[in-house]
Amino acid sequence: MESMKQFLKISGDYTNWNVYRKSLIVCDVTEMFIRRYSLRLTRTADQMRQAARSCKQNLVEGITDATVSLEMGIRLVDIARGSARELLEDYGDYLRQNRLVTWGSSDIRTLQARYYCRLYDDPAQFVGKCTLRTDETVANIMLTQLHQLDHMLGAVLRKMEEAFISQGGIKEQMSQVRRDWRRRNGGQ
Repeated sequence: MESMKQFLKISGDYTNWNVYRKSLIVCDVTEMFIRRYSLRLTRTADQMRQAARSCKQNLVEGITDATVSLEMGIRLVDIARGSARELLEDYGDYLRQNRLVTWGSSDIRTLQARYYCRLYDDPAQFVGKCTLRTDETVANIMLTQLHQLDHMLGAVLRKMEEAFISQGGIKEQMSQVRRDWRRRNGGQ
């Protein structure tokens, strides 16, 4: 007897995915940053909090929803990426508006932050280390972290695109499974 092809996938544990852990770091460090500098941030604090949360939550929802609908998953992961880019702008604005230095891409501090951000993904460790740093340093570290997260979200989107191209959308998959079932069962 021929096995029936299925179109629903079961979502696995995403909490150990590097991209998720980076989004958690962004969310937690941003919250620490906002609380620490809340008197100087006003409305921007709400925007930063929402962008950080939106990035993490839409990533989670996108990964989960992609098990049923790659189209929906792609949309939500893209929203997560947009939120990360919005937060990237907020940290850049914070540095510029407070006349703080934005580290260049070849600055030794950027290179050190890039290396550290690439290797370590424990949110508690990041918050602890950032608590000991100046606002300028934390904002620059977050710029580095957000650039890495943006790159990772782009990779997730490309992988989802490849899956959509090879597997099709949910309606297409459902129709194919139904046609296969009818063919095997004499056109019922």
